[in-house]
Amino acid sequence: MNIRYFLPAAIAGWTALVAGTLAGEAPATWALAGGKPAVWAPAAAVAAATPDACTPGAAAPGTVAQQMEVKQDSGIIEFLLDKQPLMLYRATGAPKKPYVLQLRTPSGLNVLRDAPADHKHHHGLMLALGVDGVDFWSEGDNCGRQVQRSLQTDSQSQSIADPTGKQTASFQFTLQQELAWLAAQDDQPLVVEQRQLLLTRSEDGNATLLCWQSRLEPPPGKQKAVLDGRHYFGLGMRFVASMDKDGVFFNAEGKEGEVVRGTEKLTPVRWMAYSASADGKPVTVAMFDHPHNPRHPAHMFTMTGGFAYMSATLNLWKEKLEIPAGKPLVLRYGVALWDGKAEPRQIEALYQNWSKR
Repeated sequence: MNIRYFLPAAIAGWTALVAGTLAGEAPATWALAGGKPAVWAPAAAVAAATPDACTPGAAAPGTVAQQMEVKQDSGIIEFLLDKQPLMLYRATGAPKKPYVLQLRTPSGLNVLRDAPADHKHHHGLMLALGVDGVDFWSEGDNCGRQVQRSLQTDSQSQSIADPTGKQTASFQFTLQQELAWLAAQDDQPLVVEQRQLLLTRSEDGNATLLCWQSRLEPPPGKQKAVLDGRHYFGLGMRFVASMDKDGVFFNAEGKEGEVVRGTEKLTPVRWMAYSASADGKPVTVAMFDHPHNPRHPAHMFTMTGGFAYMSATLNLWKEKLEIPAGKPLVLRYGVALWDGKAEPRQIEALYQNWSKR
């Protein structure tokens, strides 16, 4: 089997999903490729899948296959590479929603902060929207909750030889979770989400890459769901406290963005990045919006006043988004982490690789 890296194959599978969904194919299902869990794919794509459709992700060149481990304890899932944590995911046990609790650069620096005193409902990296007028961002008594229905994890690692015989390690972690989005006092879902998180590294091994995909649709018997919310609702991330000071946001096109209030801005761009210091060391975090997402490019929310925050939004505060029965909404985002100050050209190169395959 001729394998280079996971990223092109995985994105090819994601592209097949969106193409199938837009074409009105049967609802997507988790399927197997080569005997291993594959990327989320529609029925037609599954039929044509080959073992190459689920190859593991790239690690630092010149290394051997790594030791991978997935641990679960009290609702928290820990993904470890060579015994070092790469990501923590709180699947259950949170007040209202699952989220990424920690995400680390290749050197091991965590960039996410959970439930700070100023905003207890800010949880690392989280997906939160309004649905049919119910707020899933905040965590008051009348706010919505995302309840787990099922959970599955997988890990793959292998050593790959290039044409010269040089060995390169590769890895991929996958998390699949089904969630029911419920109103505060109701057990009937407003919307059902199929969530997939896929954790790997860039082809050069210099960036941690998390691919986030959410498939949202009304439950059986419900005709539609309507997404709404404030200007920052979306896939949002709160940074560790040390990154709140002296950080710099920059984006794919050098745009200034629309000021909403204070330092809060909305900028329609394909990617937004933030460089700051985490525990005294420079890091860069970028958020990618896939070209097949609705309303692409995303309106990226950023702020620096009091604390730093970034989220990819659907601009729901100005225009609601309807999800009809039988026509699922697929959202795909990427989050990339570098040690040091990543240059725009580096970020753009990874974005293009991620988005076009």
